[in-house]
Amino acid sequence: MSDSAFDPSSASSHGGSAESGGAAGAETMTSYFEPYENGPSWEFMVLTCQPQESLAEVRRRVIDHAEYGKWELRRSILFSGGVRKYWLRRRVMNVQRTL
Repeated sequence: MSDSAFDPSSASSHGGSAESGGAAGAETMTSYFEPYENGPSWEFMVLTCQPQESLAEVRRRVIDHAEYGKWELRRSILFSGGVRKYWLRRRVMNVQRTL
């Protein structure tokens, strides 16, 4: 799998976003689907966390997504203003009907 197929800068244009709990709606989640030509298809979710959120709270949220939603951590960035972004991905399973 090549890293060039995933462009995190265009994450906001691929899907809808939803505000989630946290410190007064401080976390933003964006989910989108990224198909690859010759490999598996992946669904991506971007978590954006504000600096006023504690690191323990953000870590717990990422762990919950990984444990219960079958997401894996793809990338994380700490920006100079204190904002943190986490890119999570999971494989899209295409199920064939057998009947």
